[in-house]
Amino acid sequence: MLKKMLPCLGDYKKYALLTPVMVIGEVILEIFIPLIMSKIIDVGIGKGDIGYVVRMGALMVLMALFALLFGVLSGRFAAVASMGFAKGIRKTLFDKIQEFSFANIDKFSTASLVTRLTTDINSVQMAFMMIIRMLVRAPIMLVSATVMAIVINARLAVMFLAAIAFLGAALYFIATRAYPRFKAMLERYDSMNASVQECLIAIRVVKAFVREDHENEKFRAAANAVRKAQLKAEKMLILNMPIMQFVMYCCMIAISWFGGRMIIGGTLLTGEFMSFISYVGQIMMSLMMISFVFVVVVMSRASAFRIAEVLDEEIDIRDSSGNKDLKVEDGSVVFDSVSFSYSKNKDNLTLNGCSFEIKPGETVGIIGGTGS
Repeated sequence: MLKKMLPCLGDYKKYALLTPVMVIGEVILEIFIPLIMSKIIDVGIGKGDIGYVVRMGALMVLMALFALLFGVLSGRFAAVASMGFAKGIRKTLFDKIQEFSFANIDKFSTASLVTRLTTDINSVQMAFMMIIRMLVRAPIMLVSATVMAIVINARLAVMFLAAIAFLGAALYFIATRAYPRFKAMLERYDSMNASVQECLIAIRVVKAFVREDHENEKFRAAANAVRKAQLKAEKMLILNMPIMQFVMYCCMIAISWFGGRMIIGGTLLTGEFMSFISYVGQIMMSLMMISFVFVVVVMSRASAFRIAEVLDEEIDIRDSSGNKDLKVEDGSVVFDSVSFSYSKNKDNLTLNGCSFEIKPGETVGIIGGTGS
């Protein structure tokens, strides 16, 4: 689905490519900061070398400033790229809808097309911004911090491998059950928008026949259906954060316990343990980012599928090229046994055998539901 929409990036592709570059630079700097802090404690403070502490401290501050700069730039580039991406999708989708016949529009309904042009595209925009920033940052930081933790002490780092495997299984379980619920929720949104559209189009009739209470009740029922569908979907997703926090806090307790015993036994230095704890924090932050992106992607997956449905829709009726050599000699219009249908079905004609002539200078009035 995403491949079909990527051409909509257009001129914003450079921002989408620059964002991961900035993120990678930020992550590399953040990974080495705890290592420098460990050296300051074990070498500088441990040996009383104040000069070493000052030099390494200045280097750490410089790296932190550059990490901040890369972080700000990645955020800006991600925002620009995602908004440009949404603009491109919205234009492509709107241009596609302009080619729809009445049969194509009836297949989706006007309310559903409005939802896809607004709510669904906004959801995809948010997911795209998360993907090019957080989904790049989190795995790189997770792998890098895990490697550094293994280098410091492999026995303590093994605990994370088991935790990551458990969390992966939990996320898969939640995703497979949450996606259908969010798809159903968006269908309820379509129904609610249809209710609003019908009321606004026929507002004069509603007021003339004093049907305000009926319309209020109909909208209330549609809004309540959206609320129930959203609650059903959210009930599954909210399990994500408690499960992740429980597993990670259990890891922290175990690491603190075994790490403390190693320090007492002399197999682990204090600076190494502090550096290890910093990497633990980075790993936890990475998992939280992955969890957050996972929630956004699950919510937007249904929206992306609905947008792709419109883009993949085959146009029912296409305009013919016509006679390019035709010359208009005067302003008269002649219909000679003209037939017309809103669909390909020639047996279902809206007009059949319509003949009339409009001479230059004449005025024609069309009265009815199609004009005035």
